[in-house]
Amino acid sequence: MKRRTFVKQLGGAASLAMLGGAGLTAFTEKKQRHITILHTNDTHSHIDPFGPDHRRNANKGGVARRAALIQQIRNENPNTLLLDAGDIFQGTPYFNYYGGELEFKLMSKLQYDVATIGNHDFDNGIDGLYKQLPHAKFDFVSANYDFTNTVMDTHVDPYKILVRDGIKIGIFGLGIELEGLVNKKHYKETKYLDPIEITQDITRKLKEEEQCDLIVCLSHLGYYYRRTPDLISDLNLAKATKDIDIIIGGHTHTFLPKPTIVKNVADQNMLVNQVGCYGLYLGRIDFYFDEFNNKTSKKTTILVG
Repeated sequence: MKRRTFVKQLGGAASLAMLGGAGLTAFTEKKQRHITILHTNDTHSHIDPFGPDHRRNANKGGVARRAALIQQIRNENPNTLLLDAGDIFQGTPYFNYYGGELEFKLMSKLQYDVATIGNHDFDNGIDGLYKQLPHAKFDFVSANYDFTNTVMDTHVDPYKILVRDGIKIGIFGLGIELEGLVNKKHYKETKYLDPIEITQDITRKLKEEEQCDLIVCLSHLGYYYRRTPDLISDLNLAKATKDIDIIIGGHTHTFLPKPTIVKNVADQNMLVNQVGCYGLYLGRIDFYFDEFNNKTSKKTTILVG
């Protein structure tokens, strides 16, 4: 299996220091904790790899290859999370025939931890999405979709908290405005709430009340809109909020070989990343924590093929 890898060492987090005369190697072995986050977005029912004659993506992608990569990384670091930023459905005949059942079953086999909901995940209606939930052995998060008075009520949480090697990780989800993008009959009584206001509330809760060491936003808002720059997007969200360590995005199918570093409202660095579409790439972010829970990070994007 051939893989092309882009690696970028990121600055902005506190560097590991030598303490009490101990060398960095001894400090790292005793104190450093390592969390790996793997992520996908906009896979759009692409189960098989692209064919050998495809003009751009010949023999790339595919769930089987992704599974092998994920297992290899988990073998390297058991403290690994697997996340998805939405638009799991729609794009190949697999969805037309199985209605999302196959996608959720395969994600469950790959042991995804958390996913958020994209606009195309409503393409069989909210009832169609609900019908497939028993096949999803992972959690869905969406903080700004209010599913009260719909079949999805109580089946989607605003956020989830996971703990790996003593590190508390808060993960919350955000979805794009559905009105004008999705037929009303498909999302029914689902209410869209302002992402910035919701994020301010959620991050305060995760940081101050839940005492999370790492906060991740799974966003299906889109990376940025040049023609409508004031429209809510991942970049605008990052500038208007604080306490998020990384926004893992979707919707715009934006491929970033390295994350965008944005100054948040508190003038601190926030990472924004997205890895294209169709399962062609697997995003990887490694966070390293010293004994004071100061973070450093390294980002790798892996071509699945």
